[in-house]
Amino acid sequence: MTEEVLVLDFGGQYSQLIARRIRECGVFAELLPHDTELTRIRERHPAALVLSGGPASVYSEGAPELRPELLELGIPVLGICYGMQAMVRVLGGRVEGADAGEFGRTPLSLADGGGRLLSGLPDEQQCWMSHRDAVFEPPPGFAALASSPGSPVAACESPDRDLYGIQFHPEVVHTPYGTQILDRFLRDLAGLEQRWSPASVIAEQVEGIRAEVGDGGVVCGLSGGVDSATAAALVHRAVGDQLTCVLVDHGLLRKNEAEQVVETFRDRGIRLIDVAAQDRFLERLAGVVEPERKRKIIGEEFIRVFEEEAEKLPDVRFLVQGTLYSDVIESGGDGRTAAATIKSHHNVGGLPEDLGLALVEPLRMLFKDEVRAVATELGLPERIVWRQPFPGPGLGIRVVGGEVTAERLEILREADAVLQEEIRAAGLYRELWQSFCVLPVVRSVGVQGDGRSYAYPVVVRAVTSADAMTADWARLPYELLERVSNRIINEVPGVNRVVLDISSKPPATIEWE
Repeated sequence: MTEEVLVLDFGGQYSQLIARRIRECGVFAELLPHDTELTRIRERHPAALVLSGGPASVYSEGAPELRPELLELGIPVLGICYGMQAMVRVLGGRVEGADAGEFGRTPLSLADGGGRLLSGLPDEQQCWMSHRDAVFEPPPGFAALASSPGSPVAACESPDRDLYGIQFHPEVVHTPYGTQILDRFLRDLAGLEQRWSPASVIAEQVEGIRAEVGDGGVVCGLSGGVDSATAAALVHRAVGDQLTCVLVDHGLLRKNEAEQVVETFRDRGIRLIDVAAQDRFLERLAGVVEPERKRKIIGEEFIRVFEEEAEKLPDVRFLVQGTLYSDVIESGGDGRTAAATIKSHHNVGGLPEDLGLALVEPLRMLFKDEVRAVATELGLPERIVWRQPFPGPGLGIRVVGGEVTAERLEILREADAVLQEEIRAAGLYRELWQSFCVLPVVRSVGVQGDGRSYAYPVVVRAVTSADAMTADWARLPYELLERVSNRIINEVPGVNRVVLDISSKPPATIEWE
């Protein structure tokens, strides 16, 4: 990367979002811990620094400290919320607990035209606050740019030193001018150009993959999801027939999913091995009820099947994984310098270290939304690009409270197909993080035809979310729910009842098991 912004994380809940918003402005940003060694930061030659928010009070014992040396690198620095308070405090300003905290939408008033950072924005506007402390006096040489009811200094700057601070959060959509503020900092104050795009990612990754792989063979496991599909498409663009993809059809995928993946990749000229392993997985799952055992069995069996196929291939030296940047961050890594994150594309446990293959992770620095943008640029079909997240163990963990059998999988697969068809027809598919059916292994009494039935219920689960860390149940239209219920009961044998899960996360989880 020729130009990058480093976002130093002080523990804020929006830290990842700051990096994502900067990238949306066309500038590459990477998230690093606030205490990353100064030598490492200097070696990266960042074009600018952003100091994130955080939950602590800057004057509390043990609070994350801002090292003054970070403000003397000769590059623009933007402090956000805690980041601003830490900068103000270390430079001699006054930060204290306010009479009342500010949380949520808050009116913001600009002073003297808003200075360099906020000039051209409305004098009165809304912003999103999340703080109990406030800046009462800016440091010497700083000008106050804005105030709010609870923050006498809600923004400040010292243009001569290229130091800027805002108390509110520009990265959230509830700050209407937030993107303009970030863009002002990046373009006008840091002088950065828009060079980060799906096309630039593809060009850079293709070059890097070719250099890394050389003439070695590469294998990639496909799951049907956008991550593994995009990783495979990128590697294929780089090395062509050196790549072999393996689809392990364990019989736990959604209706027609395996066929769609096979058709997509073979149509693109990508070498693909389709392994029909349904019977093998069902044999291992026979009699198993406990959900964690199901996960482990499915994961172990997947690894065995994948290893068997990989061993048949000549000169395979590399394994493609669809690791995302969020996985790297959550594992405690920090991008290129972090130890490799071993994550099975099926999310069913890491592949064994003795597999003897070097990892190729072309999506390692991308967030989910960026992966979709790259997939679209690569020409992958919409049904793969926008496919909702799907658990690695598949339908095996959506048969709840009983063993996984071919009959129960068929009921669940058909019910889920009805739900997906109706969700798409209603134009809601992209608005939902996930929508799926669950089959509890219980029976309830119903009336069908001229007699009583004793059949399964099906649970409909649909949630909205930004990142799956939290989720809310989707308010689906009653007319849609009625069609889904009627169709499932009428079209799927063995079902006589449809219920709706209206639990949020927390306290529930998105999946049932």
